[in-house]
Amino acid sequence: MSFDATSTASEVVAGHDLTGMDAVVTGGASGLGAETARALASAGARVTLAVRDAGRGRTVARRIAAETGNPQVVHAELDLASLASVRAFTGRWLDAGRPLHLLINNAGVMATPLTRTADGFESQFGTNHIGHFALTTGLRPALRAAGRARVVVLSSRAHRRGDVDFDDPNYRRRPYDPWEAYGQSKSANALFAVGLTGRWADDGVTSNALMPGAIMTDLQRHLPADELIDMGWADADGNPVIPPGWKTVEQGAATTVWAAVAPELDGIGGRYLDNCAIARPWTEAGDPPSGHYLPRILDPDRADRLWTLSEKLIAD
Repeated sequence: MSFDATSTASEVVAGHDLTGMDAVVTGGASGLGAETARALASAGARVTLAVRDAGRGRTVARRIAAETGNPQVVHAELDLASLASVRAFTGRWLDAGRPLHLLINNAGVMATPLTRTADGFESQFGTNHIGHFALTTGLRPALRAAGRARVVVLSSRAHRRGDVDFDDPNYRRRPYDPWEAYGQSKSANALFAVGLTGRWADDGVTSNALMPGAIMTDLQRHLPADELIDMGWADADGNPVIPPGWKTVEQGAATTVWAAVAPELDGIGGRYLDNCAIARPWTEAGDPPSGHYLPRILDPDRADRLWTLSEKLIAD
């Protein structure tokens, strides 16, 4: 069945039976993560909301369970800005001996001031990429045990704003720009999907990155009020404004769910998805339009270089 920019997560998951499958959704207590979790639970999956705020996670898990009639929705604490927290999460999962069929790397921060994670990484690179890299590689035995597993990585068209600086990814020497740093992290997300698929496809584990679309969620929380107004994302009083062409949360989660369940993606990884379709490379001048990406984010050589760097960073 064909879907597009207007499709919702519920429409995409309709007709799929995920009974017996385990799914982890990072950032599952709000926004796109909560809607993704709701859609997967509605199809019968056992869903774990991996969240920083345990109280909020518990509340949302109970709500999703009630809405879907699926009691197998739970929460677990995970702070992607702390490698200790990531390792504790992966250790608990592996100790339980459960396979993992779907890992949805959804959580993220955007355009933050210069801050650092518990381990000293620039917060956007550290949370959006390094935290998810450590989580995914730590869960590899569970993904392999599933037989066939998918890792879904949320990137963004904002990858155009910044390439990965392999010499200074954490802004120790170069001037910091919040949007460039966000772009770097989103470029890294896409390269990670390429690197994972190249290494793990023989184990039945593949990964695709995606652009969910422009959606008003908590992701905008770090932006100053004047910047939100200048960008047309808030009115003069600071109230949120939904610009033309933006998606609802239900529509924004559709490509994530499509990446998780679409039969046409069986065994397919290392792609960049947009509007429930495989996007196309953009080689012309200017920013890539909807449905396109800059070729550098799927470059296997750059993906290998990022994988090596990431392994080193989490080992130090």
